[in-house]
Amino acid sequence: MAHPNQTRWLVPVALSITFRVSCWVGAAYVILFAEARAAPSLPDAVLELVPYVGWVDRYNYLAWLAAYLPVALALLRVEPGRFCRYMVTSGLLALVRAACILATGLGPVRGADVNAGMNAEQRWNAFVSLVTPTQFFSTEGASHVYLTKDLFFSGHTATTLLLLLYVWPFPKLRWWMLAGHLLIVASVFLSHLLYTIDVVGAYAITFALFAAREWPVRRLLESPPAPLAR
Repeated sequence: MAHPNQTRWLVPVALSITFRVSCWVGAAYVILFAEARAAPSLPDAVLELVPYVGWVDRYNYLAWLAAYLPVALALLRVEPGRFCRYMVTSGLLALVRAACILATGLGPVRGADVNAGMNAEQRWNAFVSLVTPTQFFSTEGASHVYLTKDLFFSGHTATTLLLLLYVWPFPKLRWWMLAGHLLIVASVFLSHLLYTIDVVGAYAITFALFAAREWPVRRLLESPPAPLAR
């Protein structure tokens, strides 16, 4: 029999995960409109100095899963309430990212703009492919094919940074996630997946959203109650 303290979190956890997945699915659909729009590629002074490593590019989504999922599940185990807040913030981050991608219009970091001019039918087929969970476990999945312009800001950087911020109070999870985050950021550069500004922007926007979500809660919990009026 499950412990009562665990069962009381079943509904909040399920709802927070549903919210997170729904935001991600909605964001994927929005991002495909930007993918269909022609956009110029930009010079990048950092990427000019970093070699492209093909095998890192092929496996970067698998690496992201390996860095992300175990720590997220560990957070759920040790602090379900914080996990729920993390899921909600992560969903909001996905929506903010989709809006930024739709607004910026940056061209592919490498190669031709192959998805420019995508029609409605092609966009729907791409969407179905992207939201199929098994594609994340493929080295040549739909993400590699249809997400060539989901650039500003870096999802790899943002998602792992946000999880790092949420597990920071737990030392064992903190150092594990910090190592995973740094490896993922390194993989982004080595695979020439994103522009440098996409990574920088991810740090700024993710931290700002985390602060907006968590700092008011902390002040509310830590501030002494106001004295009663006489």
